[in-house]
Amino acid sequence: MAGVSPSRLAALTRLRCSIFATAYNPTSQRTGAKYLRARLRGPSMMNYYPEVLKISDINKQFPELELLDEDEQQRAVDLLALKSRGKGAPKKAKNKEESRRLSRKK
Repeated sequence: MAGVSPSRLAALTRLRCSIFATAYNPTSQRTGAKYLRARLRGPSMMNYYPEVLKISDINKQFPELELLDEDEQQRAVDLLALKSRGKGAPKKAKNKEESRRLSRKK
């Protein structure tokens, strides 16, 4: 029994790939086809984690409820304390003359 020639085996492989709709890859290089065929994970992950409700969003939808956001109030108190010690954010420059960065470069 004689062996089958490599060209006939390659033709058979090419025909098999066309019939079964697979990628013809005679050199066995990595193509990433496994990851491209896999379904996307993002939508499942987004559905897994519930949506976070914020009091500010509820206040925007229903202003008549007048809910108090304790975290926001605490943040405002902390900012006032920082500003009183001189540790707050710097004032924004209204024009180029007030900008510290531009005056330093001169």
